[in-house]
Amino acid sequence: MTISQLTELLGWASILNIGMLISASIMLVLMNSFTASVHSKMFAIPESDLSILYFKYLSSYKVLTFIFIITPYLSLKLMGQ
Repeated sequence: MTISQLTELLGWASILNIGMLISASIMLVLMNSFTASVHSKMFAIPESDLSILYFKYLSSYKVLTFIFIITPYLSLKLMGQ
């Protein structure tokens, strides 16, 4: 795999991960009561605790996406690849 192929791969992975993050955020904002009730029944977690878990999930996903996908992509783009 060449550096240009890696740059392209990270670019597409960035787009897909940002899209996933945005869609998960929108779904949790717009359908919070529905998703909370479903997850509460599936995993036997009180609905009051789910908002904290959702926030931890979204923040962890965002940080990992920035560290492992977007930052290397931007570094390679700045290097001219």
